[in-house]
Amino acid sequence: MTPPETLYDTDYEVGQDNIQAMGMDIHNPVFGVSAALILMFVVGTLMMPEEAKVAFEGARTWSINTFDWLFLGAGNIFVIFCLMLVVLPVGSVRLGGEDARPDFTLTSWFAMLFAAGMGIGLMFWSVAEPVAYYTGWYHTPLNVLPNTPEATGTAMGATMFHWGLHPWAIYAVVGLSLAFFAYNKGLPLTVRSAFYPLVQDRSWGWFGNTIDVVAVLATIFGLATSLGLGARQAAGGLEFLFGIPADINTQIAIIVAVTSVAVISVVRGLDGGVKVLSNINMVMAIMLLLFVFLTGSTLALVNGLWSTTVAYVQTIVPLSLWFGREDEAFMHGWTVFYWAWWISWSPFVGMFIARVSRGRTVRQFIVAVLLVPTLVTIVWMTVFGGSGLEQVQQGIGALANGLGNDESQAMFQMLASLPLASITSFVAICLVLVFFITSSDSGSLVIDSITAGGKLDAPVPQRIFWAVMEGVIAAVLLFVGGASALKALQAASVTVGLPFTLVLLAMCVTLYLGLSHERKYVIGKG
Repeated sequence: MTPPETLYDTDYEVGQDNIQAMGMDIHNPVFGVSAALILMFVVGTLMMPEEAKVAFEGARTWSINTFDWLFLGAGNIFVIFCLMLVVLPVGSVRLGGEDARPDFTLTSWFAMLFAAGMGIGLMFWSVAEPVAYYTGWYHTPLNVLPNTPEATGTAMGATMFHWGLHPWAIYAVVGLSLAFFAYNKGLPLTVRSAFYPLVQDRSWGWFGNTIDVVAVLATIFGLATSLGLGARQAAGGLEFLFGIPADINTQIAIIVAVTSVAVISVVRGLDGGVKVLSNINMVMAIMLLLFVFLTGSTLALVNGLWSTTVAYVQTIVPLSLWFGREDEAFMHGWTVFYWAWWISWSPFVGMFIARVSRGRTVRQFIVAVLLVPTLVTIVWMTVFGGSGLEQVQQGIGALANGLGNDESQAMFQMLASLPLASITSFVAICLVLVFFITSSDSGSLVIDSITAGGKLDAPVPQRIFWAVMEGVIAAVLLFVGGASALKALQAASVTVGLPFTLVLLAMCVTLYLGLSHERKYVIGKG
C-alpha cells in the first residue's frame, strides 16, 4: 500500500521562495504581483471611476449572461458532490490524520464558520430580499405576480435558494480541499496545493502562482467591496436611529473604526481575536433573533418555518435550471450574480474554514459547513424576512411602501415597527460592525497565509499590512470615486468568479482522488 506521503512526494518546502525583509515574510511572485495588480486597479479606478465602472460592469454582464449555464451547473454539482461525501465511505477520513483532535470547541467552530461565511449578507438582505421579490422591486422569481399570496412563498423560497445549500457547498468544496491537502498530505495551506494530484510539482511554478494571485485578488476586492457596502448599511442605520447624515464622511469613519478594531483582532490571532469576536457575534445574533421572534407575530413565524422550508424544496429545482426559464432577468440579475459572488469569495471563506477545521472528519465537516448553516438560515430568514413581509402586507411602518430607493435600511425599518426599536436598531448596527470586523480579520489571515506561501505563522506586521490595505482600498475608492468606484470594485470581484468556477470543479476531482487514497491507506494500515 502506497503511503500518502509517497503519493505526494515533492521537494517543495513551505517558505523556500520567501523573502524576509522589514519584518515581512513574503512569497516573492505572489506578493509582488498581487500588490502591483491591486495598486494598478486602485489608481486606474481613481483616475477614471466612471470608465472603470463601465468596463468592469461590462465584463461582469458578459460573464454572467454568457456563462450562466456554467455558474448554475457548477453550483448544482457542488451541492451533489458534498452530499455524496456525507454518505460515501470517504466521509470517515479525519482532517489531520486518525489521531488529530479539533482545535476549537464545536460552538466556537460553528460561530467562526458562520461569521466568516455570510453573517454580513444575512444582516443586509434578510429583510430586503424577500420584500424585493414579493413587491417586484427588481425582477421577480419564476415570473410570479408581485403582491400576491403565491409571491409570498416564492419570495421566501428564492431567498433561501440564494442563501442555503448552494453557497455553503461552494465554501465547503474549497475549505475541505485546502484542509485535506494541508493537514493530511503536508502541503502548504494555499489554493495551489489542491491541484498537486493533477499537475504535480508545477503547482510550485507559474501555474500555482497564478492561482494564488487570483485568490488574493478575489479576496481583497471582495472584502473591500463588503467594507464599503457594510459602511453604507451601518451609516444608514445611524441616520435612521440618531439622525447622523449617512454621507461619505460617516461611511469612511465607519471603515476606519472597523479597520482599527480588525487590526487589534489580527494581532491577537485566531484564539484571542476571531474566536472571541465570533462568539460575541453569535450571542448578539441569537438575542436579536429571539427578540424579533417573541415580539413579532410569533404564531405566524412558527408556521412560517414550515412554509419557508416547503417553499425552498419546491423552488430549488426550477431555480437551479438555466434552460427553459421565462425569468431570465431575475436569473441573471440575482441568481447568477450571487453564484459568481459566492465563488469569488470562496478562496477567502474556504481557506479560513480550513484553518479552523483540523481534527474534524469529512462527514462532520460537511454537516457543519453545509447542512447546519442551511437550517439556521431557514430560521433566520423566516423570522426577519417573514416579519418584513408581514409589515408590507399589512401596511405597517416604513416597509408599507416597499424598499424605496435604499434597501440598506430595510432591517432598521422592520425593527422600527417593533417594541424597543432604538435598542434593537443599535444592537443591529453593532452586529453589522462586528460581522465586518470578523470578516476583515479572517480575510487578512487568509491573504497573509497565501502571500507567505502557505505559512500559518507569518509575522504580525504582515497581517496588519493586509488588514489596513482592505480598509484603505475601500475608503479611498469611496472618497474619491464614490458609488461608481465601489461598483467597479464589486464588478471586478464578480468577474473573478468566472475563472474560479473552473478551479472549484477541478478541486472536486482532486479532493475525491485524495480522500479515496487516504481511506485505502488507513484501511491497509489497520
